[in-house]
Amino acid sequence: MSEQITRWAALAAVAGPVLMTVAWLGLGFVSPGYNLWGTQVAPYSPISQPISGLGLGQTGPYMNSAFVISGLLIVVGAYGAFERLPNLRFRHVLAPLLALPGLGSIIDGLFTFQSFLMHFAGFALALTTVATFPVTGFFLRRVPGWRGFGTALIAAGPATLVLAALYFATFTPTVQGIQTGVAGVTERVLVVEIESWYVALGWLAFRRPARASTYAFS
Repeated sequence: MSEQITRWAALAAVAGPVLMTVAWLGLGFVSPGYNLWGTQVAPYSPISQPISGLGLGQTGPYMNSAFVISGLLIVVGAYGAFERLPNLRFRHVLAPLLALPGLGSIIDGLFTFQSFLMHFAGFALALTTVATFPVTGFFLRRVPGWRGFGTALIAAGPATLVLAALYFATFTPTVQGIQTGVAGVTERVLVVEIESWYVALGWLAFRRPARASTYAFS
């Protein structure tokens, strides 16, 4: 794959999260509500209700398309970013690991909140970043020019775990539960935190020249 192609492919890791954020921000303002398991949930509230609620009702086709397209972009971006480091050891393992949240987003777009188990499985793939961020950071710390970002990714793992715990502490998986509380806010904070690291990875890979030297991991 040519350097120019991988450079623009890495930028997909920026485009995916931006698309997702614009989608849930915009659709959250226009959603009139939705039907969930036979119960009408209205009005839609971004404070108490999950992003996935936008995948139902009138906003469903748009939000689900955003889930799928954003996921595809994250997968492409993860591979593109690591292709910018052609001799990085274990890159063929690290890239698929960081692509898992993208796969999860695709699953969430194909299986709405109504299909709770499959939808939650997609969300769970995003939470693999609790482990994959630190693992990736460990290796990136040994790459010239990437030490600072690698260190930050190591810290991102525990930060993501704390935000995930906060989200689950505020989330009740029932029709009544999603209409009260602040789970919509805690979920959005978690999602933005995870996706911001993909934006940073994609942007750094896009801006920095590809390196051809072999990196030591001693």
